[in-house]
Formats: sequence, C-alpha cells, structure tokens
Amino acid sequence: MSALSQLYVVVLATVGIGLTAALLAWRERPEPGATPLVAMLAGQSWWSVFFAFELQATTLAAKAFWSDVQWLGVVVIPVAWVLFAMEYTGRDQYVRPKYVALLSVVPVLTVVLAMTGAYHDLLYTGSELVERGNVDVLRRIGGPWYWVAASYTYLLGAVGSVPLVGYVRSETAQFRGQSVALLVGTAAPWASNVLFLYGAVPIPGLDPTPVAFAVSGVAYLGALTRFRLLGTSPAPNRRARRLVFERMQDAAIVVDSHDYVVDMNESATEMLGTTPGEALGRPAREVLPRNGNVPDIGTTSEYVSVNERNGQRHYDVAVTQVSDFHGRNVGRVISYHNVDEHLRHQQRLEVLNRVLRHNIRNETNVIYGYADLLADEGGAESDRAEIIKERAITIADMGEKARQIVDIFEQVRQEPRAVPFDDLASKHVADADERFPEVDLRVGPLPAGVRVNAVLGPALSNLVENAAEHNTEPGARVEVDATASDGWLHVVVADNGPGIDDHERAVLERGTETALEHGSGLGLWLVTWAVGIAGGTVEFEENDPTGSVVTVEVPVVSSAGKSDIDSSSNETRAEPSEPTTVDD
Repeated sequence: MSALSQLYVVVLATVGIGLTAALLAWRERPEPGATPLVAMLAGQSWWSVFFAFELQATTLAAKAFWSDVQWLGVVVIPVAWVLFAMEYTGRDQYVRPKYVALLSVVPVLTVVLAMTGAYHDLLYTGSELVERGNVDVLRRIGGPWYWVAASYTYLLGAVGSVPLVGYVRSETAQFRGQSVALLVGTAAPWASNVLFLYGAVPIPGLDPTPVAFAVSGVAYLGALTRFRLLGTSPAPNRRARRLVFERMQDAAIVVDSHDYVVDMNESATEMLGTTPGEALGRPAREVLPRNGNVPDIGTTSEYVSVNERNGQRHYDVAVTQVSDFHGRNVGRVISYHNVDEHLRHQQRLEVLNRVLRHNIRNETNVIYGYADLLADEGGAESDRAEIIKERAITIADMGEKARQIVDIFEQVRQEPRAVPFDDLASKHVADADERFPEVDLRVGPLPAGVRVNAVLGPALSNLVENAAEHNTEPGARVEVDATASDGWLHVVVADNGPGIDDHERAVLERGTETALEHGSGLGLWLVTWAVGIAGGTVEFEENDPTGSVVTVEVPVVSSAGKSDIDSSSNETRAEPSEPTTVDD
C-alpha cells in the first residue's frame, strides 16, 4: 500500500472517530458545552473529509478548491473551542449572540477570502504542485491574512485552554480526567499544525493536522465515555459560588487592600440603601455604616446600628481576609449579620430569668411560710398544709430547673468554658449525697486531666439527683462511671430504681411535646439540651433487673478556658421555711 493510500485510510478513520464523538455529544444536549463541542467535532470532521478529497485530487485547481473548502471547518474549530470552554467551566455569560458574533468576525472574513482567492493575494500569494515521495502535494504560500487567521486561531486555542488548566489539579478525580483529556485533544492538532508551519513534518508541504484529529477524537471519546464529560461537569461550581454570595442573607461587602469597595451582594445594597453602581469604586468609609470606621481583620466590636427604611436594625460584624495564591492580603470581606431577633430573644431570656430567679421563689416562699404557720396551729388542716408545702417545694424546684435551662441557652453564643470533669463530677455527686443520704452513691475511677464544657454540670447534677430522688426502694443505689477515649468522654449514670417511664423516653426521642403527649417535668429536657449544646449525645436505656441507665457522650474540650466550676450552675436548692422576699 502506498504512502498516499495509508494516509487516506488514516484520515477516513479520523473522520469516523470524530463523527462518533460528535454523535455522543449531540445526544447530551442541552448539557453545558454539548452544542459547541458538536460544532468543534463537526469542524474537525469537515476539515478531514475535504483534506481526503484534496489528497485524491490530481490537478492543481482541484486541490486548491478542496483546500479552500477546508477553511470552513478550520475557522469553526477555535471559535467552538472557546465557547465550549466557557460553558463547560460555568462562564456561559460570554456565550451570547453578541460575543459569538465578535468571535466570528475573523473566521467569516477568512472564509470569504478563501472563496474569492482568485481575485486577490490576501490569503495566499501563490499555489503549486510539488512531488514529495511520488506524491503530488499542494504547496501554498501564505499571504498577510493567512498569518492573521493563524494567529487568531492560536489565540482562541489558548483562551479556551486557560480555564481548563485549573481543573487539572481539581480535588475531583472526574474533573481532572475530563480536563486532561480535553487539553490533550486540543493540543495534538495544534502541535502538528505548528510543526507544519515550521516545516518539521514527514511530508514537507502537507499539513498533518487532520491526521492529528485522530488523537483528538480518541481523547474526546474518552472524556465523553470514561469521564462522563457532559454528564458531570464543573459548570455549576462557579455560578453556584457567586449565587451563594449574591443571595446570602448576611450583607457582604468586599473591599480591596486600599479600602475601596469592589463588590457587594444584594443584602448589602438593601441594608445600605444603595446600588452597586453607586457604591463600587468608592472608599469604604463613605459606604459602610459608621463613616470612617472600616473594620480590620480580627476586629471585635459591638453591634452596629443601621437606619433603614423599615426602622433601625442591628448587625454583628465579621471580617474575613482575602489572600492571593502567595498568601498576600489583597482585601477583606466585611459581613453584617442581622441580630435583631437574637437581641429580642436575649431580652426575653433576661426577663424570664429574672422571673424564674426571683419572682417565683418569692411567691413559693410566701406560700410555704404561710402553710408552715398553718401546720403549726395543728388541727384537721395540718395534713392539707403539708400538701401545700410539698407543692410549693415542687414549684420552686421546677422554677430552679427552668432558670438553669435559661442559663444554659444563654451560653450558646458564648465561648465554651472548659472545666475538669473529675472536679465537676465530685462536686455534683457530693451535693446529691448530702441531699439523699439514704441512697448509696457510688463513683467509679474518674479520668484525670479531662476537661469538658461547663454546660455539662447542670446535666450531670440533674441525672444524679433525679436517679437518687426517685429511688425510694430499700437498697437504693446510683452508680456513676466515666471513661475517656479518642477525644470523647463517656459518662454512665445507672440506678436500680423504678426507671424512666416509656412515655417520658418517647417524648424525648421524638423531640417535641403536644397538649396530649408531654413529659412530667423539665429535668430530662435540661439534660438533653445541655448535652446537645456541649456537642454530645444522650441515650436512655433500662437497667437489669430494674432501674435505668443513662449514657452521655461529649467531646473533650482541648482549650482550658476557665477552670473553676460554674457556681451559678451548682447552686444548692434550699427549701423555703418562712415568708421572705428577694429584691430584684
């Protein structure tokens, strides 16, 4: 088989591979990049088909004609490549008619000049047949526009490749495979064309670029099938990140290293009552609330008040540094989080805390005191007076638990305070032992040097005291054991009492109460919420043969913080004895 025949077969195979890849891409429409990819593969196939016609032609005029026809495919390839890269990487805002029209100016002029080559020397200054190894090859000398078209083609090839290079180092293996296959597919014909321009080809004067399309076709087929090029693409990534910035509820303003506003989201424009056109490019001190105060990295300030159309709003300010690839500070993102609801919630908690801390105890003290006086008088009302005293103590106890819950919720926005667990457990077990001397309280070896969130204190106190208080059987026993491993503390509180009612456990597991299905108190809710705030979990199980086993798992706190036990969480509950009042 002659060299020409072999070359002809390779070109036909290239056409087959390219059309197969184009068909696969066509079936994936309207996935991002599918249509431009089809156009690019069609352009390659067009070039290859008419290159084959050129090889088979025997006269100068015929070869020149088929060479001119090839230009239609030649100019489509770089334009389609750029459009594909833009859509594939999520930059589809550039794939619009006006941009496509601008990109097509040089290609259209090139095709027109190719079709009218007999009337000018802009594209080619000369054409001739030369014999290369018993093969007649068309040799054409490029004119001034030929080098314009060639330069433009390489420029578009580079522009389309730049966005893909970033995905070569993507954390997603699929995107890495896709980008590498695409870059190989576009580099092969580009490299062969460069070699042709410099005359470093096996058959001088014969452009091997259509042959190199075989490599492109295989690479694109691999990207489409092996790496699901159009089934999974990074197109949403860039747009999604921008969308998150634009639609986030917090107002976000981006300033450069010279404190000029360079970007802002929709919430920021609403907060400031401005538009991007009015704010961008201006000094930040003229745009941000509190003129002249541009917060710096690490700045902690009070809430910022902003007068808006709907009244005054309060915002918490956070500043995030923006660094370049070399770690240099190039700007900051200043975000404003609306805290009006938090401030209202904090106000409600303060009022509720005051009521629970003072008012309820005052009223129950009064009730208990008068009931005590009534009981001292003797007579038939003594038993009823004792019931009143018991109920008063129950109300005071419930108010104390509610106050502890309020204190726990107030710690959510504060920095966790770490305390040694062995001190914490010893303190609460000692308090329970003093209140319930008839119960056998046993404490296993406690892990030393382990610190936990101080919010665990009220939870442990309620678990131990609840187990002791309701264990009225002879031989009442409560056991506390704790172990630490892998950064977690495991605490087990077991008793041999009546256990926790299934109904109570069901309410806790469901996480909500209704008018018909609710718990009998606040103690177990306090435990559940406190452990949750500490970042842990709590499980309630039955003990064998009787009683309950409560397992608490919380993360060990590495930062020491304050080491003293929170006295406000460990107040001992005193039974009211006479009518007293507590000043607010």
